[in-house]
Amino acid sequence: MKQSRIIVAGIGPGSEQDITPAVVEAIRRADTVVGYKYYFRFIERYLSPGAETIDTGMKRERERAEEAFRRAVGGRTVCVISSGDAGIYGMAPLIWEMKREQGSDVEIEVLPGISAFQKAASLLGAPIGHDLCIVSLSDLMTPWELIERRIRAAASGDFVTAVYNPRSEGRYWQLHRLQELFLAERDASTPVGYVRQAGRDDEQITVTTLGEFDPGQIDMFTVVVIGNSQSYIADGRIITPRGYYREQSGEDAGIGQEIMIRSFRRIESELRDPDIPLDRKWALLHAIHTTADFEMERLLLCDAGAVAALYGKIARGELRTIITDVTMAASGIRKGALERLGIEVKCYLHDPRTAELASAKGITRTQAGIRLAAAEHPDALYVFGNAPTALMELATLIRRGKAAPAGIVAAPVGFVHVEESKHMIKPFRSIPKLIVEGRKGGSNLAATLVNAILCYNDAGRLRPGRDV
Repeated sequence: MKQSRIIVAGIGPGSEQDITPAVVEAIRRADTVVGYKYYFRFIERYLSPGAETIDTGMKRERERAEEAFRRAVGGRTVCVISSGDAGIYGMAPLIWEMKREQGSDVEIEVLPGISAFQKAASLLGAPIGHDLCIVSLSDLMTPWELIERRIRAAASGDFVTAVYNPRSEGRYWQLHRLQELFLAERDASTPVGYVRQAGRDDEQITVTTLGEFDPGQIDMFTVVVIGNSQSYIADGRIITPRGYYREQSGEDAGIGQEIMIRSFRRIESELRDPDIPLDRKWALLHAIHTTADFEMERLLLCDAGAVAALYGKIARGELRTIITDVTMAASGIRKGALERLGIEVKCYLHDPRTAELASAKGITRTQAGIRLAAAEHPDALYVFGNAPTALMELATLIRRGKAAPAGIVAAPVGFVHVEESKHMIKPFRSIPKLIVEGRKGGSNLAATLVNAILCYNDAGRLRPGRDV
């Protein structure tokens, strides 16, 4: 005896050209076709002459499923049509659940179709080229609290996100809330596209940004697609790169630089306040990358435009010397960047004169080293990653007119005189300064802030580590 079957078929978003041959064949050989009445217009010409059709209105999914099981007896084949893909917010899960509930021995087959988000994506360009998720804003069967958790996860996870059931007459505020949640995690320039009536006669395609997106323009016939942090708009379409082409011209990034680029993007996505001036953000990303400490958002103090100003002096040849308090700070500054820019790094800690001066004056060796450095290079960039007494010495020399630094990177670490030393240089407002507030600091942190200055011309493209 012929096995009774229910074929759940996705008929695509609404165009005959988007119905798969397998689905067309299933409709042709079905004894009964069950579906929402609006969709029969798309498959009517494929129905066999003797086929029974059962069409119902909206929100009658369970009733349609029950009719399908009633008809699927005695070896009959019933085709249940579902828009898009039957397994994505379609009839397939309901049919399978009802089979279990009834203990039915009817054979179930699911035929995939082109989903609405796939059709919309093809019209928008290539927005779903990387990891993606789909969120429905319909709270008829899912509590809004759970939907909002899923939205937050999609936004923070940097997923390309397709939004189904975005807005209706009664559901008018949920899409506004989604936009608000995404803006808390994504840049306002993130590409957003939406397509109304995808694949149908009155199809409308719109490309905009997350900040400019107007939820009031959306209805139930619209699919919204939100790009990720790498998505961009080109020729009026949205592209989400997979990574086949590098953003950098010339040679590809090496493995070390590629890891650093990915790390910076991750850090940027987790900043509490991503909308900060570029030069401070560039220094902050370096600081967090080195320390894995997001408290740097609070602790790193940068004078307005300090990083850009110091890089400008280097680029113009006005700054050629960097002085560090200890050799460890000097060793962390990238040699490739120094060679590329013609910069010399000097540390006087092990200069024979330093020990003599420290002994004669009763001061620390780091103080003595800074005193010698100021005599020979009063206008250098001064970098401190260890000794608060050295930073205090520089403050004294500036007040006495014996030093006029091009800039100061202040990140001494410890418990005695550390905070005071940092406060002592704040009054010198004409000197560009980067200061790690409080007790925290260290030679590695001081060095990475210098590295941020040396490669500031890579900040706009967020391409750190060219000299790694």
